[in-house]
Amino acid sequence: MISVSVKWQKELFKNVELDTSQPPLVFKCQLYDLTGVPPERQKIMVKGGLLKDDADWSTLGVKDGQKLMMMGTADEIVKIPEKGTVFVEDLPEEEQAVSLGHTAGLFNLGNTCYMNSTLQCLHSVPELKSALIKYSHSGRSNDVDQSSHMLTIATRDLFNELDKSGKPVAPMQFWMVLRKKYPQFGQLHNGVFMQQDAEECWTQILYTLSQSLRSPGSSENPDDVKALFGIDLISRIHCQEKSNEESSEAESVYSLKCHISHDVNHLHEGLKHGLKSELEKASVALGRSAIYLKESRINSLPKYMTVQFVRFFWKRESNQKAKILRKVDYPLELDVYDLCSEDLRKKLEAPRQILRDEEGKKLGLKVNEKTSVKKENDVKMSDAEGSSNAGGEPSVAPMEEGEKETQMTGIYDLVAVLTHKGRSADSGHYVAWVKQESGKWIEFDDDNPKPRVEEDITKLSGGGDWHMAYIIMYKARVVPI
Repeated sequence: MISVSVKWQKELFKNVELDTSQPPLVFKCQLYDLTGVPPERQKIMVKGGLLKDDADWSTLGVKDGQKLMMMGTADEIVKIPEKGTVFVEDLPEEEQAVSLGHTAGLFNLGNTCYMNSTLQCLHSVPELKSALIKYSHSGRSNDVDQSSHMLTIATRDLFNELDKSGKPVAPMQFWMVLRKKYPQFGQLHNGVFMQQDAEECWTQILYTLSQSLRSPGSSENPDDVKALFGIDLISRIHCQEKSNEESSEAESVYSLKCHISHDVNHLHEGLKHGLKSELEKASVALGRSAIYLKESRINSLPKYMTVQFVRFFWKRESNQKAKILRKVDYPLELDVYDLCSEDLRKKLEAPRQILRDEEGKKLGLKVNEKTSVKKENDVKMSDAEGSSNAGGEPSVAPMEEGEKETQMTGIYDLVAVLTHKGRSADSGHYVAWVKQESGKWIEFDDDNPKPRVEEDITKLSGGGDWHMAYIIMYKARVVPI
């Protein structure tokens, strides 16, 4: 890391940090923040001519304290007309995002589309942003390491910048902290940062936030991230060779897996495959290793249901990751009732009836008032039982401050899709497709957000070289208690 000064027009910017381990595009993004000149318009004079985005700093001979000359025009700011018309460019940055109908895009810092698309999906969760804002007041607890603390702060600050900015944001600070916490995201090939797996990035960020945002000493809601994304599973494990040997286990995960095979054409089929698996372990009764079948059921529902399409696998013949291109359709509305445990299904019946009644009223259908009242009472009884019943969580949706308590129904609405385009896990391009609060969809292709329609989202199911869903996120449809 060295410091340089940059002369642009009549201004001189002193002590500008230049990280020579990063590509020049990162330095140009820094100058964009300082001058408003987009990277593609910047002409920076260095040894041998103009600075290129993929140049090698070691061959340019840039030294600490050196003065660099930059040319280029900043984005034009439209003046306010005398009649009082206000253009988007004239609004404060906080209002520009609201006026555009979506938040800002993220500059690609060199094969960082996997990170950008992950961040745009997670940024769409308002409850996560609220938890991050509260973190600034609480600070780091003793059981959170410094790198996790710094990544949480960087996430909070980046989300805040995305909400306020009407222009693309360069996530440099977040990227540097992410690579420090998880060095695998800093892998280089021929001096260029390598493409990484968006699912791994998603998992590591959520894991870090789950540690940082855990409320110390709180038993009521100890983990904000688990409350929002955590899925409790209960599994039955039985030996396929000896029927009376059986056990059960409970675990918590942050996503369901959609396994893809020749007989999987729809998300629901893939989820059922993902909840069944075979494993080999020692059998006490047989005195040797045996094959066991593990069958899992959902025992507690999150507010946001995340599903990963298992599209990448290791191909031994070529010794590299390969991609499954098969088309797997997914719905805009997902019902997971038949994937739940018996105890949870019973608790979902009453709120599901209330939801059906509410939707029936919207369609002008007559609702049996006695049945509706009985179901509402069943919901209250279900909550009372849930507080003392060990099996099947009551599935009350996590609340923000001032929000009324609600009950899960097992029905979810699609709110975000993270896609991958290309045939290899180590290349290609990731993009986020996010539903806004207004109901409109936005395609976040790095720094270039574009409006989309619902029909575009349903075409991301795979089957060719177009963008195909890799991670999808649903939001729970709830009813008031």
